Amino acid sequence: MPELPEVETTRRGIEPHIAGKKVVQVIVRQPLLRWPVSEELAQCLTGRTVTSVSRRAKYLFLETGAGRVMIHLGMSGSLRILHQWVDAEKHDHLDFIFEGGCLLRFRDPRRFGSIFWLDGDEHMLLRNLGPEPLSAEFTGHYLHTLSRRRKVAVKLFIMNSSVVVGVGNIYANEVLFLAGLRPGRAASRITRRGYDLLADTIKRVLTRAIDAGGTSLRDFVREDGSPGYFQQSLMVYGRGGQPCLLCKILLKEIRQGGRTTVYCPSCQQ
Repeated sequence: MPELPEVETTRRGIEPHIAGKKVVQVIVRQPLLRWPVSEELAQCLTGRTVTSVSRRAKYLFLETGAGRVMIHLGMSGSLRILHQWVDAEKHDHLDFIFEGGCLLRFRDPRRFGSIFWLDGDEHMLLRNLGPEPLSAEFTGHYLHTLSRRRKVAVKLFIMNSSVVVGVGNIYANEVLFLAGLRPGRAASRITRRGYDLLADTIKRVLTRAIDAGGTSLRDFVREDGSPGYFQQSLMVYGRGGQPCLLCKILLKEIRQGGRTTVYCPSCQQ
């Protein structure tokens, strides 16, 4: 699944091509995604100018003066900018066509993504989201305070979107390794100093991933069709059973919350 850095990379990639341009047509080929595409999308968006592209958590927003389009890429979704017409393929479910011929195409082989038209800021999927990990609000003090009496494993704690948004499985593995924290440790047993280090590491890793263009996964490519490059920097994710890059001890692989966790039994005490 595209994680926050991939979504932010996509936002930065598409915004220069569509900001300030008017939508002249919306083509919905497949309305049945994870949730049905808003029926009023084409009617409400056509003729509107996209003023900017914003992000909240893993959601992208095409902003207009009268509402906005909320897009989630799901497990395998991607957005592509095309400057000339190319016939749609099987999994190309929706096109936003802009004045001047620019086209934004939504592709989603697994159809786990979603596209909504919002008249206001409220939506059920946005109500209980925690702070952005790169915001001033997200600190070690915040995590430490929220974690008291939480018996859940620290990895699952930081992956909870009501605690902090955008820390998916890949980056949770990486930040816990770099912070030297065992992923199965109860959230309430992490000290304030540990959370200060963890919050700082989350900010550092996500910033590096955004700068690198995101993590290249099988189902994710950047908006121009090229892969992200952060995978070259992964220390533990996808390396279960291989030697730790720091201490050479074999990395352990376990399951937590239905997701793969890889950690070093020596470096993560």
